[in-house]
Amino acid sequence: MSSDPKYKRVLLKCSGEALLGNQQYGIDVETATRIAKDIKVVHEMGVEVCIVVGGGNIFRGVSGTAQGMDQANADYMGMMATVMNALALQHAIEKEDMDSRVLSAIPMSSVCEPYIRRRAERHLEKGRIVIFAAGTGNPFFTTDTAAALRAAEMKCDALLKGTNVDGVYDKDPAKHDDATRFETLTHLDVISKDLKVMDAAAISLARENNIPILVFSIHEKGAIASVIEKEGRFTEVI
Repeated sequence: MSSDPKYKRVLLKCSGEALLGNQQYGIDVETATRIAKDIKVVHEMGVEVCIVVGGGNIFRGVSGTAQGMDQANADYMGMMATVMNALALQHAIEKEDMDSRVLSAIPMSSVCEPYIRRRAERHLEKGRIVIFAAGTGNPFFTTDTAAALRAAEMKCDALLKGTNVDGVYDKDPAKHDDATRFETLTHLDVISKDLKVMDAAAISLARENNIPILVFSIHEKGAIASVIEKEGRFTEVI
């Protein structure tokens, strides 16, 4: 890997589902460890890394709302799930001898720090991995929007979106054998073609702040470093 990476500071959006491994529910320790090892490779390249983690492996606000639950309540429950994932990821990262901090948009000082932008920037400058939990702290916003927001606030050079597939396709490749993968797209392409990369609020935020989004499969070992080096399979939204 190059000692002069393409990006100096990146935000990794890791879905809750990525932490499932082969399980139906919860956190797979082996998977969390593999992701932590991949982050370590990037960290040793001299790249500052911050992470926004989802909560879909524990609770999805969307499914709660579908069952008749008040959306704000369901979303807050989803935010709590992201804090659990953030703490699990912190444990995996620190087992790999990296210093990390969990910053939550909903203050819960017994378990993690409250999100304060300048404090987060200071942690990054000191070489710590910063994990942002509890989304934006507000209902009706997804963790994708939180990722774009934090990437803008931290002045990140790129937003890495780790998913189950190796890029953006015109239709679901799990259901359609003839699905076509895009190499590059613009932020406007994603919105106009209604491609399910991230929600429209997240894409608009990234576009307004000139942040490229790199969509890749988080299940491949070493994929995070490869994407930062502009190698391997991914889709770039610019």
